Amino acid sequence: MEIMNRDAIKTFLPHREPMLLVDDVTMEGDIAIAHYHVRGDEFFLQGHFPGNPIVPGVILCEIMGQSMCILVRDELAAGRTPLYSGIKEARFRKPVRPGDTIEIRGHITDRRGLIFHAEAEAKVDGKTAVKGVLSFALIDNK
Repeated sequence: MEIMNRDAIKTFLPHREPMLLVDDVTMEGDIAIAHYHVRGDEFFLQGHFPGNPIVPGVILCEIMGQSMCILVRDELAAGRTPLYSGIKEARFRKPVRPGDTIEIRGHITDRRGLIFHAEAEAKVDGKTAVKGVLSFALIDNK
């Protein structure tokens, strides 16, 4: 089992604040278990919605995507950047709010060259907030 904090994640994931949306990750074999704590001051909560802040679904998908990219960290360390290439079967079940800690769990299901597919699920307090099949491509940094 390998546990990485935010500083370790920054050594290979190219995202930076305010778009780095993974606080820590634990690797259990080929499964990534990541966390993100919603503080309440994030840019994406401003105006979504005043008096009733809810993390946008697209941001939840981004959190899952970043968490799954950790599974290909060796490829990222080789000078590549991950780009979403698709989101299938995304199902949103529960709103995520400030103060919630999101736990993301997932694994790579397919690889074709530098294109990856992953199944991921994000939960809050053990209840599914969103799950789906993500695909991303790695492009060389230029």
